Amino acid sequence: MAQAFIFDAIRTPRGRGKAGGGLYEVKPVDMVKNLLDAMQTRNKLDPAAVEDMILATGEPVNEQGQNIAKTALVYAGWADVTTGAQLHRYCAGALDAVNNCAAKVRAGFEDLVLAGGVESMSRLGIGASGAAAGDPWVAMHSFGVSQGIGADLIATQDGLSRLDIDTYALMSQQRAAKAWEKGYFKKSIVPVKDLNGVTILAHDELVRKDTTLEGLGKLKPSFQMFGDFGHADFLKFKYPDIEKIDYVHTAGNSSGVVDGASLVLIGSEKAAKRHNLKPRARIVACALTGTEPSIMLTGPAPATLKALKQAKLKISDIDLFELNEAFASVVLRYQKVLGIPNEKINVNGGAIAMGHPIGATGGMIIGALVDELERRKLKRGVATLCAGGGIGIATIVELV
Repeated sequence: MAQAFIFDAIRTPRGRGKAGGGLYEVKPVDMVKNLLDAMQTRNKLDPAAVEDMILATGEPVNEQGQNIAKTALVYAGWADVTTGAQLHRYCAGALDAVNNCAAKVRAGFEDLVLAGGVESMSRLGIGASGAAAGDPWVAMHSFGVSQGIGADLIATQDGLSRLDIDTYALMSQQRAAKAWEKGYFKKSIVPVKDLNGVTILAHDELVRKDTTLEGLGKLKPSFQMFGDFGHADFLKFKYPDIEKIDYVHTAGNSSGVVDGASLVLIGSEKAAKRHNLKPRARIVACALTGTEPSIMLTGPAPATLKALKQAKLKISDIDLFELNEAFASVVLRYQKVLGIPNEKINVNGGAIAMGHPIGATGGMIIGALVDELERRKLKRGVATLCAGGGIGIATIVELV
């Protein structure tokens, strides 16, 4: 079977996801065009050589609707032969796009493809596309609750205090601030520019290097209102042993709302030779799994174990882990289940510090993982995310 290689992985900076944020005036299609232009220039790439682009988004409507992938390719002036597809798998979308592209390359169906995602949370907002589970009857029969309540339930089950959660959040902020200060993201960041070439945003807006435990401790719980509204009572049907949910997640220890886009160039050895591309990493294994949908956020551990089984590897064979910091308890649960120390996971911070542009995040963390493996001269890493409905996704990469 052919191998699937990562040749390049780039992203925009993350802009604050509300009116007045750094990317608020930038259309999603322009974020993607910026990355397409950079991908072509960085790799001296013939656009006609790229056969397909799969692009994820969490809200596939309005400016992000009707196959934004193909629209962006045409808008950027790429060859007509390159086709595009839009993908939705909640927060797992961009990593699923990477995995789908890798599968096509390994199957021999295509030789050179692009994967990634885009999300303008400032322009569209969360929930712009509606939801099948928004119907009360459907929600009742599918145990649909707020993700934040699921995160608080994890913390309650594991006996995680507010201090535990805030301490992890502080570490994420400190690591992200250091990574930016040291230039660790420089390799993959593509500043967003306007039509005149003027830089609009060149850094992640949410990173707060002055964050303190005291400051985090003053923030009010973000999801108690959902619990009081009835979600907590609803969860007792599934978890009758939980007498009371501890509401420990706040805006400071949950993923930030941001705008951003990511792109990953994936292809075969044949494509590398034909187009003078240098493989950086090999995609070793990919896995998806489902878990109980009301707690919702526990999928990364079983997905990681499934991918490791495919690759005939053990946890000890993995040098670095990148897990999307949807909420602090998600990471702490993952570490507890798999026995992963702090020094191996999210070593340059994560979405608590830098934000989570829903459809784009998976491409961002795969790029961050490859960059850091190269910087540290290590070998293997796992990129993984939780997603709505109990979905877990994981990808193992190995440096070439």
